[in-house]
Amino acid sequence: MGKKGVLLVNLGTPDSPSTADVRRYLREFLMDPRVIDINPLARTLLVKGIIVPTRGPKSAKLYQKIWDDKTGSPLLHYSKLQQQLLQQRLGDQYIVELAMRYQNPNIESALERLKAALVDDIRVIPMFPQYASASTGSVYEKVMGLVGQWPTAPTISFINSFHDNKLMIEAFVDNALKYRPETYDHILFSFHGLPQRQMIKSDHTHSHCLKVADCCQTLTEANKFCYSAQSYHTARLIAEKLNIPKEKYTICFQSRLGSDPWVQPYTSEVVAKLAKEGKKRLLVFCPAFVADCLETVYEVTTEYGDEFKALGGEHVQLVESLNDSPLWIDALEQLVRQTNNNPASLA
Repeated sequence: MGKKGVLLVNLGTPDSPSTADVRRYLREFLMDPRVIDINPLARTLLVKGIIVPTRGPKSAKLYQKIWDDKTGSPLLHYSKLQQQLLQQRLGDQYIVELAMRYQNPNIESALERLKAALVDDIRVIPMFPQYASASTGSVYEKVMGLVGQWPTAPTISFINSFHDNKLMIEAFVDNALKYRPETYDHILFSFHGLPQRQMIKSDHTHSHCLKVADCCQTLTEANKFCYSAQSYHTARLIAEKLNIPKEKYTICFQSRLGSDPWVQPYTSEVVAKLAKEGKKRLLVFCPAFVADCLETVYEVTTEYGDEFKALGGEHVQLVESLNDSPLWIDALEQLVRQTNNNPASLA
């Protein structure tokens, strides 16, 4: 019996915090038509003419703040740890490769290594708990575009989402317990944002998204492919495990870009509102990320932390991402070994 391949794919990170490398990363990332899903000419003008030239130097300065001299990018560091720990857990029957959708290590090289190892099949795990066309969908497209050019190919299977995976939920809960969530004034579940137009596109019924009151609040057949609805479901499962009452937590979305409406409420506005209400201590989960990165260690801890304090708050505490949590490695092993998409989910 031959070996089995596993391909873990996270979003990506610059090769260094230099302006040139950050611009290269932003260019590849934002030129993906699934990420900025507008007219190709308009996308090119926007990305190459405006965003990359102006945002590159600013983003480089932010990456410099989180870059470690020894381990580099936190996202790449923890992704490598996850690969290594999963390989140890699975044993010699499996070959686990790591890739980034944008920049390095790249998907093409990782797939070539699996091909050279003559694996019988490849399980692709996009490292995004909630499905979105701009993340998981882009990984699908890239992998199948490359494998589709091979003369022969092994069986390829994908994990579509794992927003309700029991072990992942327990890992987030375990990370939070040391902070004693009950001692905080309010708790935020802050997910990465996406444009509303992408949520509308995911509505296969064409009659639910932004047309039904509270369309994302409950996961149903109509919105089961919706990133926002899956995000709400993840947050609710974590809150239930921690016995957090509904009135004590808010689900919100960060990192918006441009002037078009994105999924709401926006984290920055929620933080400001809570400060004005007199809340002093906030605990923040970021359950769209399985490894700490710029959006967690800087955007939440520093940017939102500073905004909160400027308005009278005292402390914003980030619950770390899953990183090298043993429970998270358990979850990854489960995702590799399972025979269908989500057998170990919470109802």
